[in-house]
Amino acid sequence: MKLSQFKFNLPESLVANNPAEQRDEARLMVLHKDSGKIEHKIFKDVLGYFDDKDVMILNNTKVFPARLYGNKEKTGATIEVFLLRELNKELRLWDVLVDPARKIRVGNKLYFGDDDLLVAEVVDNTTSRGRTIRFLFEGTDEEFRKNVEILGETPLPKYIKRKATAEDKERYQTIFAKHEGAVAAPTAGLHFSRELMKRLELKGIEFAEVTLHVGLGTFRTVEVEDLTKHKMDSEQFIIEPKDAGIVNKAIEEKRKICAVGTTSMRAIESAVSANRTLKAANDWTSKFIFPPYDFSIANSMITNFHTPESTLLMMVSAFGGYENVMNAYEVAVKEKYKFYSYGDAMLII
Repeated sequence: MKLSQFKFNLPESLVANNPAEQRDEARLMVLHKDSGKIEHKIFKDVLGYFDDKDVMILNNTKVFPARLYGNKEKTGATIEVFLLRELNKELRLWDVLVDPARKIRVGNKLYFGDDDLLVAEVVDNTTSRGRTIRFLFEGTDEEFRKNVEILGETPLPKYIKRKATAEDKERYQTIFAKHEGAVAAPTAGLHFSRELMKRLELKGIEFAEVTLHVGLGTFRTVEVEDLTKHKMDSEQFIIEPKDAGIVNKAIEEKRKICAVGTTSMRAIESAVSANRTLKAANDWTSKFIFPPYDFSIANSMITNFHTPESTLLMMVSAFGGYENVMNAYEVAVKEKYKFYSYGDAMLII
């Protein structure tokens, strides 16, 4: 398929700058992939579409406060440093993006916080905006993380046109987040409240967890018309044997298996065994899913509304059917659903 087939007109007013007041009261569009039928619901109504022994697969990655603001030595210029991933814990080496990049050269020192709580040195260039930096910190790893927590901001995506607030620290994180490592939230999971999880549990729905540490590649634009030529960034994912077992039992019993979010879907589709069951794994994936694609594990999916021409929209179209999904997006615009990270949700069954 071609990139231009995933264009649609999205008014800026439909981009959600803030989360719904209650997590589970965002709107929910239900798309029936066999018929193309659409229903309009509230997220907590998801309860009515699943039964005893059905399985929901959740991504339990945890977002860390990846956006830091520091000052360059000598000039004092303000520099934004976006932490992408830790390369070496002992040496405190990190892969980062810097802005404005033209001002940052190898050998420069950066100072963070009023009392220089953290100091870093630029040790290498990686891409035009990418650098490798080393934090010059003598304390324990726990102390280092605490300082990042104090200095760092919740890494809201750039299209949310406001500064991160204290509320974002809680709301841009799923209630089941456990393992730190993501620079963006697995946003479909943001709609689950503790009350809804409890009600699902009481109904007999089982949860399997996977970890996929969401990287900035999630937001990278596709720049080639021929989708087979697009390369995805690699993201680390972990699937424990216990969770693979829960999913495989549901496959065997022909239950509903719901991937909560494109990141959960990407993780499970990267760990399919020869007999189309889920394998335990600790690996990296650069899997790019676009139509046509034959899914092996999940038969339903919860996702948010994504940007035009994004890899996330392409995956959703592969799952729900290209015509169905593009039609659903047309309806979503007309019905003024909210888009992106803090936006409304879609259930494809």
